[in-house]
Amino acid sequence: MDDLKRRDFLKLGGAAVVAGAAPIPRQAVQPAAPKPFSAPPIDMVRIGYVGIGGQGGGHVNNLLKIPGCRITAVCDIRPERTDWATQQITAAGHPAPAVYNRGPRDFERLCETESLDLVYNATPWEFHVPIMLAAMKNGKHTATEVPAAMTLADCWAIVEAAEKLQKHCVLMENCNYDRMEMMAFNMVRKGVFGELLHAEGGYLHDLRSVKFADKGEGLWRRAWATKVNGNLYPTHGLGPVANCLDINRGDRFDYIVSMSGPSRGLQAWAAEHEPPDSPKRREKYVLGDVNVSLIKTVQGRTIIVQHSTNLPRPYSRIHLVQGTKGLFQGYPHRAYIEGRGKLDQWQTAEELLAEFEHPLWKEIAERAQGAGHGGMDFIEDYRLIKCLREGTPTDMNVYDAASLSAVVELSTSSNAKRSASLDIPDFTKGKWKTNPPLDIVRM
Repeated sequence: MDDLKRRDFLKLGGAAVVAGAAPIPRQAVQPAAPKPFSAPPIDMVRIGYVGIGGQGGGHVNNLLKIPGCRITAVCDIRPERTDWATQQITAAGHPAPAVYNRGPRDFERLCETESLDLVYNATPWEFHVPIMLAAMKNGKHTATEVPAAMTLADCWAIVEAAEKLQKHCVLMENCNYDRMEMMAFNMVRKGVFGELLHAEGGYLHDLRSVKFADKGEGLWRRAWATKVNGNLYPTHGLGPVANCLDINRGDRFDYIVSMSGPSRGLQAWAAEHEPPDSPKRREKYVLGDVNVSLIKTVQGRTIIVQHSTNLPRPYSRIHLVQGTKGLFQGYPHRAYIEGRGKLDQWQTAEELLAEFEHPLWKEIAERAQGAGHGGMDFIEDYRLIKCLREGTPTDMNVYDAASLSAVVELSTSSNAKRSASLDIPDFTKGKWKTNPPLDIVRM
């Protein structure tokens, strides 16, 4: 980390002078709007994949179906998982990858020794930032499962490394690519809901059996509930509504207040399902079963973000965007648009798909069938590879990764301070004012 300290990072910005250019009259000079970062196109994207559990294995299978990329190295602490990945890769007709399975830091050896374009990881949360920093330091673009970082210091670390080293650092938020979220985004872009004023998102998912399992996420995810009391997992609900509100592209998060309720769910589950002598019964949990955070944007819009994973409940990401002419609301998916349909009655999302389905979903749905989470995992992987191959800005960038992930520490700190209002850093350093809005992307 010594060479990634804050004082060593380049201060980006300022006008470039083209040698030999004719003088331009002062009054004719107009400041150029910054363009989103892009890198030279890559004909064949060589990928090193780190963390081949359930989600990582799904991404490996997706990438094997996407033209223009090859998984040339794999890394996991379990040899059986690197063996599995090798079998999948060779069965797809590709050369066997280099294997790294010597321990939890073997990703460093992968980043240092392999000729790669992208290091992509789906590891436990505490490894996301170390892997991304190692990748960028060694000249690779990087992408991570969510959240990108768990602390503000780590959010700044990935921003400053990406800026200094001129590498993509992408948060792979799959929910941005779900069918309903993309349709709502398309409707927002068409002005269907008028001026947007408010949004809501969340991650409401009963994970008790997952957290107490003796495999997979149960080996690490429950531990976070013993040390953090806030919103541990904000990006699934926040990512799609942030896109609708042009966060970091015309608006940005300004400040946050947060509060958590009591911690009861994991204790009750342990008492009911674990044997009396289980060490899990002696664990002390601090994570409130429900956390609610309120975010105000610089343009005055409001956002509610919720987190609840320790109580019995059906799955929901809430997903609401409210404008001056109507709103979209998820779970169940429906909309109300003033002047359409019956007064004060919802229209189902299915009634609106023919007119408002996002073009990308129309084009790619058949290819995405069977992929994880209803196909959205394949779509996010496809878009990442497409952007790298074409040398265009990625759909999500390092500023989005930092802004969305910053909610983890900020919600925890606000909750600990009796829901104090805390400023959210401007990770773009002012570029949000002139960054162009997200496009309606296509295949």
